Amino acid sequence: MTKAPDHTRDPVGWSGLLAFGFLGLILIRLGIPTTPYFDEVHYLPAARVMMDLSHITNQEHPLLGKEILALGIMLFGDEPYGWRVFPALAGGVTLFAFMRALWFASLARFTTLAGGLLLATDFLLFIHARIAMLDVFMVCFMMVALWMCAAAVREPETGRWRLPLAGVALGFAMASKWNAIPVAMVPGLAFFAARLISEKSRVFTSHRGAPVPGVTLAQAFLWLGVIPLLAYAITFLPVFFYEKDPLTIGSFLSYHQRMLDLQEMVTQPHPYQSQWWDWVLNRRAIWYLYENVDGAQRGVLLIGNPATMLLGLPAMLWCGYAGLFKRNWAALGVFALYAVSLGMWMIAPKPVQFYYHYFLPSCFLIAGLALAMEDSWKDGQRWFPLAVMATSCGLFAYFFPIISAAPLADPQDFLYWAWLDSWR
Repeated sequence: MTKAPDHTRDPVGWSGLLAFGFLGLILIRLGIPTTPYFDEVHYLPAARVMMDLSHITNQEHPLLGKEILALGIMLFGDEPYGWRVFPALAGGVTLFAFMRALWFASLARFTTLAGGLLLATDFLLFIHARIAMLDVFMVCFMMVALWMCAAAVREPETGRWRLPLAGVALGFAMASKWNAIPVAMVPGLAFFAARLISEKSRVFTSHRGAPVPGVTLAQAFLWLGVIPLLAYAITFLPVFFYEKDPLTIGSFLSYHQRMLDLQEMVTQPHPYQSQWWDWVLNRRAIWYLYENVDGAQRGVLLIGNPATMLLGLPAMLWCGYAGLFKRNWAALGVFALYAVSLGMWMIAPKPVQFYYHYFLPSCFLIAGLALAMEDSWKDGQRWFPLAVMATSCGLFAYFFPIISAAPLADPQDFLYWAWLDSWR
């Protein structure tokens, strides 16, 4: 008798444990600094305005992230923990959703847990989960949406409730920050492409083909096209009740034109500005904080993990090759998401850009690295993935003082971590 094939067990428990442990790290010194730092000085005042519904401010960004920050202030007080509690929770959810998406995309236990470990130690998620900015909410909702989409493909019987949830999450990602818009279009376009390839002439009527049998193209359009727009629009309801210049149905489009104009009119050079190739090479850092605050010299350096950010580049090339020539659909999906999320910044009309715009693409870079490591693991070359994980964790521990606002001994201590002149 032939031996029954092995079925890898779902590592959902370990994924939850890793996400919970990561949340514990985020909470260390979450209340330090006790004063707003970096872009908190823009978003916290905007969140307070959301609470009193007085007037429009910080119009260049959509509202949901600021609404969530306002909720944190209402529930926990207008103090550091109140500002940062929801970004911290979003960081933990992001890591868990990322691992669930990887699991349903690959059905590989090692890929899932290795990817989670690498994302937890890649610096960008950790730093943005500890600051009252909008980026972590955008990434969180996007990872939840991709989790729902991947699970619907893997378990089609759940598609009728997972895809609508994915649509809501896509809308909320766009409502947190516009960076999500190009990526939010990918699930719907991918559904159409897969159905077209599998059903050809019956693409508009069939409900049996890929990627989610049982779901028609019209239903997918509703769930992945219409629902995201509705979810996005609902987040603007508070502006209709502002005391000064409230939004109206007729002014909704002009409001968005003003948002776009504000995004494009920032042309004044900034010391920390960079271009997409700087992000890819991990060569341009941002000091979110470096000053004597709360009784000690402290710093928060935004830079990617030097190991995984660079090793992820050849891994992404492998994903493209494996996806196109070996029909590794998980690898192809990650390659496409990275290309779309990074490609937007190659053509974006926004003249001044910053390294934190690489936050979302870097998540797909990490996913690609995890998939490449899985391939090496299966081939018996286990020294490589183990070395990558050990190096990533080691660098995270080394940089931990300068990404967590730990007290430093001397104002010149930043030199221990500023390896490149462009990191200073």
